[in-house]
Amino acid sequence: MTVFILVAGVFTGAHVWRETADLLTAAGSEVHAVPLTAVDPDRPAPADRVDLETHIADVTAAIDAVSGREVVLVGHDYGIHPVLGAADRRPERVARVVHLDCGMPQHGAPALAAVPDQALRARLAERAGRGAHAGVLPPPTREGWQSWGSTAGVPDTALDRLTALAAPQPLGTLLQPLRLTGRASAAPTTGVLCTLNGLSLDLVQRLVDFGDPALATLTDPRTTFFELPTGHWPMLSSPVELADALMRAAAGEGRRLRPAGAGAVPVHLRPFPLDVPELPRDRRGHVDLYVPEADGPRPAVVLVHGGPLPEGVRPTPRDWPVLVGHARLAAAEGVVGATLDHRLHDVTDYERAAEDVAAAVDLVRADPRVDADRVAVWFFSGGGPLAADWLTGPPAWLRCLAASYPILAPMPNWGLAGSRFHPARAVAHAGSLPVVLLRAGQEAPEIAATVDAFVTEAQACGAHLDLIDVPNGHHGFETVDAPEEVRPALRRAMRLVVTHLTR
Repeated sequence: MTVFILVAGVFTGAHVWRETADLLTAAGSEVHAVPLTAVDPDRPAPADRVDLETHIADVTAAIDAVSGREVVLVGHDYGIHPVLGAADRRPERVARVVHLDCGMPQHGAPALAAVPDQALRARLAERAGRGAHAGVLPPPTREGWQSWGSTAGVPDTALDRLTALAAPQPLGTLLQPLRLTGRASAAPTTGVLCTLNGLSLDLVQRLVDFGDPALATLTDPRTTFFELPTGHWPMLSSPVELADALMRAAAGEGRRLRPAGAGAVPVHLRPFPLDVPELPRDRRGHVDLYVPEADGPRPAVVLVHGGPLPEGVRPTPRDWPVLVGHARLAAAEGVVGATLDHRLHDVTDYERAAEDVAAAVDLVRADPRVDADRVAVWFFSGGGPLAADWLTGPPAWLRCLAASYPILAPMPNWGLAGSRFHPARAVAHAGSLPVVLLRAGQEAPEIAATVDAFVTEAQACGAHLDLIDVPNGHHGFETVDAPEEVRPALRRAMRLVVTHLTR
């Protein structure tokens, strides 16, 4: 018999597991949902005396109460912190650790680092810096849960219950660093990704392919993954599917990731699908220019890569075939193509990435071979949120904005909902600026939702939108789909952009 120990996230208690626990029990498992001190009504305590170690002790006690048998520990959201702490103290008792739509906190990291809302995280970090650990964080309102993760799929009645039973979170549980000795590092693990909260297994594989050493452990054969097409609270939105995933995880099932460098060429290094003239790059700082042979200054297309990407990825994006291919295609059409590197290494980096892009555009416009009054900026994938700055009051010299399979509103788990990096809102201020948008018909649902929101708003406000669909295209379609599927769209998009530049 499998023994599950379930640990909930911030503001919530054992009650959130009710449906999932009943399903696991009916399938023959033993289930224990852990009430956490000062959060769960069954375990009251003064909040100023409760920290992460208190909750680790709660989970450790639950392990000890299970008569010497091995357990599967399941941590959701903040709950993964006390789960990992307890696993470190009872490694011989742990059959598997399941990370339910949460990160991989390391030794020394406080749970605060995983709080999605970046503004709130900064305020709490400042408070911690003053040594003010006591007190609580009030629970969100019904509308505020979205700031802690996507509520997609959660029925209204369940959301009402979640709000009614929510409890203040002791600040010490978020501010105290997680202390690990590494004793449980050999325990098998499973990640359950809730794709409508912004993370998919395909995306994780792409991050692994970039060669980030910090992600190499995800390719361990003992590590498996499941995806659930729902938001951040699958125990409320998809309890049947969650229970099935947990039982299969306990049995060692699930998908596995391919190590970096193994098997096929990584998506970002596959060849560009169009034959474009070989043209040398002219490297200027963090920008590469591909300049056509022509008399006088020429319009320019500045290509902005996506992300977030690991800081040490090599080659850097401005040398990736897809971006170099677009730049050379632009040059073949008689305009300057420019690729660049920016510092979007984490979702907290959009501010400095925006500065890098603005500096790159300035550098391109200052080049004597470029017509500074005729520039287009083209955004890809996770670089999409950076387009918001250029949509809001676009300068006269910006003749076109383009985007390929972009993210056009912040993902729910990014904590950027109130930030300026929200193109779906910014397009209302774009005026007559032409926008060329390449849309992948087989896009990941969580990204497609942001594109749909952008298109709806653009049409509502009368924006100049040229929409180019790639019906069978997936995210990154230039290098993941059959060339004949994407070539017409690429040619049409570039010619539209050039037409807007030269009109």
